[in-house]
Amino acid sequence: MSRFTHFAAIDWSGAVGPRQPGIAVALCALGREAPMLVREGHIWSRQDVLDWMLDEMPSGTLVGLDLGPSLPFIDRDAYFPEWPESPADARSLWALIERICADDPHLAAGSFVDHPQASRYFRRHGGREGDLFGGGRGRLRVTELAQQAQGLNPYSNLNLVGAAQVGKSSLTGMRLLHRASPRLPVWPFDPDPGHGSLIVEIYTSLAALAAGKRKGQTKIGAEELDTRLAAFACDPHAPLRGRYTDHATDALLTASWLRHAHDRPELWAPAELTSDIALTEGWTFGVT
Repeated sequence: MSRFTHFAAIDWSGAVGPRQPGIAVALCALGREAPMLVREGHIWSRQDVLDWMLDEMPSGTLVGLDLGPSLPFIDRDAYFPEWPESPADARSLWALIERICADDPHLAAGSFVDHPQASRYFRRHGGREGDLFGGGRGRLRVTELAQQAQGLNPYSNLNLVGAAQVGKSSLTGMRLLHRASPRLPVWPFDPDPGHGSLIVEIYTSLAALAAGKRKGQTKIGAEELDTRLAAFACDPHAPLRGRYTDHATDALLTASWLRHAHDRPELWAPAELTSDIALTEGWTFGVT
């Protein structure tokens, strides 16, 4: 029997501003009943999400966050080579970002991106590529290399440019994790304690491919959503009151996938996940 009673998927956003139309939260319980959007129609702030996770999310929830919880480390034996303040592990990285961004509202991370030393490692708008960015598509974590091997198309968390960039989501997400982690463990940085709720990193494209969604496909309507949910032994969903956004359907589909796949032992013990990677880079749940 599963130790989790509920499954949540959070489509996250690193965009500027107090509230983010790109954030969606979906939740389901054990069984076959389809996930539902939490506070459907609500435009979430990042603080709203943190408050919901800490104060309203059901105990015993496996909650997936669609963001990178860390930066590449293993390839260079450092997050920020040549910077004496480069942290030794992910929790220290979260604390560094939180300290530098303490005055940034809405859990933003602009101060870190523009920090005189940290900015050397990022590709930013306006053709500003730091001299230590690394060139090309940017450095990748080990789990992102494994994502490539599974047919996915990950982007470097150090890249902050382009519609598909994930760097801003990741940096703002690290501020959330820093604030949530005293009360919510984060796998694999923390082992699963065997009770209570647990945070994992998710990649919504992984759930979409598992459900038979075409690579590169974004839009899903009501009828197709039910077809995809059925791949995870899930009943049809209750029709949404508003339009079917990518964020909403990604969250709904991924929450169902988490419930369907979470008890597969190999997903908790990927072959390439070492203790060093667990402490520094983390791992995307579902990547083997």
